[in-house]
Amino acid sequence: MSIKTKLSLIMSISVLFILLLNIALNFYTTQENIRQDSETKMVMAATQIAITVEQAEYSSKYVEGIFSDQLRVAAINAARVLDPDYRNITNEELVKLSDELGVDHISLLIQKNDDIVIARSTEAEEIGLSTNTWGYWYRSFQELFKYSEVRTVQEGHKERHFWSGPFEYSTSKPGSIFKWGYYYDGKRNYIIDPYIPSTNITDFSKITSPDVVVEQTIQANPRILEVTGINPSTFGNIYMEKNGTDYIHFKFGNRPVKFGTYNYGSLKEDQKAVDKSVTTGENVVFVSTINGKKVMKSFIPIKIENKPPYIISVVMDYEAVSSVMREQMISLVAISLVLLEIVIFGSYIVAGYFTRPIQAILGTVNDVADGNFEPRLEVTSRDELGQLSGRVNAMTRNLGHYTNQLKQMVDENQSVKEYLESVINQTADAIHTTDTDGTITSVNKAFEQLYGWKSHEVIGQRLEMIPLEIQVEEIERRKRLKAGEKLSSIETVRKRKDGTMIEVSISTSPILDDMGNITSMVSVSRDVTERNRMEELLRRSEKLTTVGQLAAGVAHEIRNPLTTLRGFLQLQQQTHKVNPDHIGLMLSELDRINLIVSEFLILAKPQAVRFQYKDLRIIMNEVISLLDSQAHLYGIEFRLHDTDEKAIVHCEENQLKQVFINVLKNAVEAMPDGGYVTIEIDKVKPEQIAVRINDKGKGIPAELMPHVGEPFITNKEAGTGLGLMVSQRIIQGHQGTFEIESEEGKGTTVTILLPSAENNQD
Repeated sequence: MSIKTKLSLIMSISVLFILLLNIALNFYTTQENIRQDSETKMVMAATQIAITVEQAEYSSKYVEGIFSDQLRVAAINAARVLDPDYRNITNEELVKLSDELGVDHISLLIQKNDDIVIARSTEAEEIGLSTNTWGYWYRSFQELFKYSEVRTVQEGHKERHFWSGPFEYSTSKPGSIFKWGYYYDGKRNYIIDPYIPSTNITDFSKITSPDVVVEQTIQANPRILEVTGINPSTFGNIYMEKNGTDYIHFKFGNRPVKFGTYNYGSLKEDQKAVDKSVTTGENVVFVSTINGKKVMKSFIPIKIENKPPYIISVVMDYEAVSSVMREQMISLVAISLVLLEIVIFGSYIVAGYFTRPIQAILGTVNDVADGNFEPRLEVTSRDELGQLSGRVNAMTRNLGHYTNQLKQMVDENQSVKEYLESVINQTADAIHTTDTDGTITSVNKAFEQLYGWKSHEVIGQRLEMIPLEIQVEEIERRKRLKAGEKLSSIETVRKRKDGTMIEVSISTSPILDDMGNITSMVSVSRDVTERNRMEELLRRSEKLTTVGQLAAGVAHEIRNPLTTLRGFLQLQQQTHKVNPDHIGLMLSELDRINLIVSEFLILAKPQAVRFQYKDLRIIMNEVISLLDSQAHLYGIEFRLHDTDEKAIVHCEENQLKQVFINVLKNAVEAMPDGGYVTIEIDKVKPEQIAVRINDKGKGIPAELMPHVGEPFITNKEAGTGLGLMVSQRIIQGHQGTFEIESEEGKGTTVTILLPSAENNQD
């Protein structure tokens, strides 16, 4: 897709987004306005119905007064005829009397314990009815019996000896509305209760009922589906049916639906809305789907002074709102489509104008990508595109220059690479590289010659070159390398392709990337079999030389105990007695001779190399015991200062003894005038033990110091210089260091550092 098309597409999408945003804003704004308008209309309808209901109540009170007067006249006339004791009155008499007085029924109420019940009546259903659950009606009956008039009840109409309640549904006939009057003059034991004919009351209710106003409102507003007057105190109770009827609460004052119908009801939602409207005193409006029809429901609280509040619910068909919204949306979409077509066409033309210079730049960049650095752009403007063209020209010139330099550097690097590969392949040391998992990635020719494998046999493989007995040690070395520790070369053994073992000196180093992470390991191996054989010959030669030099001291050391033994034996021969004390001394001297001879034989006799865990303090004490006699011949005293802690090392005991004998012998020979040699054993670090041997001899000349340890370099007349060389090799084989500090005329200090093996000891 070209940038011209992309630019046109971006502009079109941007305009489309703006148009969609405008449509959405218009949709929600219009929807909200229509909802507010609908809510206003519903509130107006509810308010009109509330006013009409209140006016109907005033008319109802006037009519109630008329019927109340008729009932009072009928009750007074009945009192003149009836016996003062209800027990002397029959129901048949009451039926005849009601016909004469022009009322529908007559009942007689009497007091009975904590209740007032109907004792006689023209209707059999009324006889025995209790009234103590009738609320203010029951209180009115009590006051009539007590005061012959009603004093505290505000409802109904009150006259002397008379009280009449409001229009109400009958308890015995819940579907019928009656008007009752109650008369008690204190001269009898009952209350006279005449009925007004229900047919007359029903006709009046049709005239004054709010249902008529509700029907007229729905006819005038076709969008209104239903209007319901709701009593918050009983709406939603457990006895209320889905259509709003309630067989428990059916009176005018307590039925859940005061007027209207309840066909579009969702009881749980409506009850929450009623509670919220009563609590907040505000209108509650929401949209719901009832009986498959989407409607808008509003609950408007109606408050009348000195009367409990009630709710008028107005249900409006939401289709009216939806139809207006559809018309609005169709209009907006049509206009938006026309604008979008105009924008798409215009944006394509504008995009072509702006992308023309970019196409020229692209052509030049393509030439540069193909390696042609000669074409130049023509700069015709000073805007951003003109500046970009100028910078592209400068970049082209620089790229041409740098490309030529890179070609030269690549040629040079190739030459260096070929040279290094030649050096690596021609070197006598075996070199191989592995990744971090131990897989071989490359080898040189010396590796093939030393170990017997060809490169194609080992690359990509993990060779089992390490003997089992040292695999743990090798794994530990690799961990230390990966942790960033620098390790010196070690002498060890490796397995060839044919299974034979070879002694090698091997050095392993990590290869790091630019981030300092280890990517591979390079190992350099050197065959040290022949060198080790020669060094062993040198050690034996040096050992024999040392044995010869120690012979005089050993002979002197043995002569002294022998002299003592001879003296004791001569004494026993002369006295012909055996002294037990002399026997103990003689045995001690014999043990002394045995120890000296044993140490001498250990040093002189060839030993198999066997590394063990030994305490340096014990080894040094045994060496001092061996050399002490020779030191005394020179007037030399050994002063040992060792640590209180264990000084455990992993070593070949005989080799370390040879090193200490060589160093101490050199110290003794460097002090022809006698003196003392200081020997210190100490832990300089938790993982390292130091042995320092210091003499106060003639020291080593400065010109010889750089060559100390080389064969045949010595300042002694009969020396060969091989002793120090062998000692240094032995210490290196123990992973330690051998350092010499000397000043001519003041003395020499030899420091031997060995790794501590205390933590590794089994």
